[in-house]
Amino acid sequence: MRQNLHTHTTFCDGKNTAEEMVLAALEQGLDSLGFSGHSPLEGECWAMEEAAVGRYRREVLALREKYAGKMEVFLGLEQDILSPLPEEPWDYLIGSVHMLEREGERFSVDESAETFRRGVERWFGGDPLAFAEAYYRQVGAVAEKTGCQIVGHVDLVCKFNEGNCLFDTGHPRYRAAVTEALERLAGSGAILEINTGAMSRGYRTAPYPEAWTLKRANELGLPICITSDAHSTGHLTYAFDQAAHLAQSCGYQESMYLTRAGFVPGPLVP
Repeated sequence: MRQNLHTHTTFCDGKNTAEEMVLAALEQGLDSLGFSGHSPLEGECWAMEEAAVGRYRREVLALREKYAGKMEVFLGLEQDILSPLPEEPWDYLIGSVHMLEREGERFSVDESAETFRRGVERWFGGDPLAFAEAYYRQVGAVAEKTGCQIVGHVDLVCKFNEGNCLFDTGHPRYRAAVTEALERLAGSGAILEINTGAMSRGYRTAPYPEAWTLKRANELGLPICITSDAHSTGHLTYAFDQAAHLAQSCGYQESMYLTRAGFVPGPLVP
C-alpha cells in the first residue's frame, strides 16, 4: 500500500489544486491520498479561510467519488493547536504546533531562522532551549487538545537547526522536553508521522523527527506513518525510501495506513 496523508492544495498554502494532486498521485503509483488542509487560524495567510472550508470539503468528497476504483481519497485536516476545534466530521486529523502564544501575541515556530531568533530574544531571554521547552509542552498536549489521530512534524522547532546552528539537540534540557512530550503522546494513542516536507523544500537533509527522537518514540510504543507534507505535485512521495530507512534504523518494522475501516499496520516499504 502506497499512501500519503499530509497533502496541501491551493485551498491553503499549496501550489496545486486538489485534482492536480490526485492525478499526480496516480502517476506516482499511490494507492490512496489524504488531503490535510491547514485549519483556519485568523490572521495567518498559510491557513484556510473559514469560508473556504465548505468548498474544500465538497471538492475532496467529489474527487473521492470521481476517482473511486482508481484511488482511495481521504478527507482530512491539519488541525493547528491554536485553531478553533472543527465541528464537521473528518476522516482524520493531523495535530500540529506551528505557533506559540505569549501575552496575546502569536509567533511562528517555523517561518525562518531569523523569526526563531527574534522569538528567543523577545520571549525567552535569549535562551533557545527555553523556546524549545515551550514548544514541546504544546506538542505534548496536541493530541488531547485537537483529538488528532496523527501528530505532525513533532520536532518542527528544529526546521532551521541543521547542524545544531541554533541550539543543541543533544542537551539534557532539550531531550528531557522531547521525552516528556512523547510520553504524553504515547498515552493518547496517536500516530507519529515521519515527515519529509522540510527536505523537499531544502531546509533539512533528514526527515522529521531526528533519529534520537524517533528511537525514543519507538521505546515508548508510539506507532508511525510516513508522509511527505506535500505542497506541490512533485513532492507527494519525496524521500519515502529515506524515511523508511530511518524508521527501520530506529527499530520500527511497520507503518500505519489509513483505510475505510480505520488505521491498520503495514510494511515500512510497500
